[in-house]
Amino acid sequence: MFSFFISFVRLKLVATLFSVLFLYSEGAASLEHPKGQLKLSTKVWQLAYYEGGYHKNYYDYLVATVEGLVNLGWIEPIEIPKIENTKRLWGWLANNVKSEHLKFIENNYFSAKWDQNLRIKLRQEVIQKVNQPNKIDLIFAMGTWAGEDLANNKHRTPTFVISSSDPVKTGIIQSAEKSGYKHVFARVSPQRYEKQIRLFHDLVKFKKLGIAYENTKNGEAYAALESVTKIAKEKKFELVSCHTKSDIPDGTLATSSVLSCVHTLVNEVDALYITVQNGVNNHSIPKIVQIANTKQVATLSQQGIDEVKYGMLMSVSPVGFETTGQFIANALIEVFNGANPGDLKQIYDVENSVAINLETADKIGTYIYAEWLAVADVIYKKISMPGSKQP
Repeated sequence: MFSFFISFVRLKLVATLFSVLFLYSEGAASLEHPKGQLKLSTKVWQLAYYEGGYHKNYYDYLVATVEGLVNLGWIEPIEIPKIENTKRLWGWLANNVKSEHLKFIENNYFSAKWDQNLRIKLRQEVIQKVNQPNKIDLIFAMGTWAGEDLANNKHRTPTFVISSSDPVKTGIIQSAEKSGYKHVFARVSPQRYEKQIRLFHDLVKFKKLGIAYENTKNGEAYAALESVTKIAKEKKFELVSCHTKSDIPDGTLATSSVLSCVHTLVNEVDALYITVQNGVNNHSIPKIVQIANTKQVATLSQQGIDEVKYGMLMSVSPVGFETTGQFIANALIEVFNGANPGDLKQIYDVENSVAINLETADKIGTYIYAEWLAVADVIYKKISMPGSKQP
């Protein structure tokens, strides 16, 4: 079994950490527009939703976007219940949201359910519908599949790609600075994953990093493989890969493929980068944590603080979805007031937080010095189970 000990984190490192975190905050201060200066539109926008398949992030981003529109006065104040299902959530919004300018159309919900054959048929159906007059005025494209299917010249309907790990790498947009399509907007956070890996290595000093991902173009994009490879060369650590199944309708197979890779990797590496994919979920995370902690392997969550709460060692990510939702809402109202989606600023840099789990640190033999605690924004003393109310 491998164990390691983090050397004393000197004040210089603390300063470096604060500098890194400061960079995340650029652009975050001007997320909200003043109310009362926005409602220039006189039309009622009929909204639609398209996803490659269910992912919890999509649900959270949709809720955060609606709440952002509430904050800006485009939707009347409303309390959204915890539904945890994008189809039922969309139906609830269609029947409960009150707005002078926005209408969530219940029949304008589309999900390919991670089925490639269904995706082909659905893509044709969606494009046909957006080209019909008075059917869809703007569509939320959740995830890479949806972004790929709608970022083209087959239609001109405003399209917001909201939750894609790397819309540049997957060809959804031309670059972080330029969409390439007048009707397409895709939120992008350049160097986000590089910063995650760099900070993780600065603190843990691992020599071999394991990463599990689907061996496809999209799988590599979800796992930020290009960024991880770049930092591996920079920091001179070895990258050990294992291939999973992710964008498939069989969630059980996706989960088992991830667990199989984790079982394999913990015998070869001293750290794991747990990336966003369908097999990393509330059912598999406790098992991933148990496997890694038993082998004393450090874990970095790409997703965020919830996974640290459930036992991964650390994360560097936004706290919650609120600021992202507000950023998207601001961009939406620009379009509602006449702007082209492709002309808007897509780069989203927001303040991120470091989260650590002290019980996991103890289990894998990592001593947490006060300097590390000083830069951590969220500290969990215990490992919680998904669904528990334990803080």
